[in-house]
Amino acid sequence: MGVTRLKRKDRRNKTVSRVEVQFLKLGRNIELGSKSKMSDKDQISLNNAILDQLSASAK
Repeated sequence: MGVTRLKRKDRRNKTVSRVEVQFLKLGRNIELGSKSKMSDKDQISLNNAILDQLSASAK
């Protein structure tokens, strides 16, 4: 059985939905008061810590 190619619209829908799911997964733990605390080793947490240090030293 041959592999069927998706039409351009379907390929776009597939990639857009995949990116949306990825965005939702990444943004899930950012809200304050979230049930699951973000890890200290997470890149967003590291970036926030560096930004806090820079803003404190700028004052």
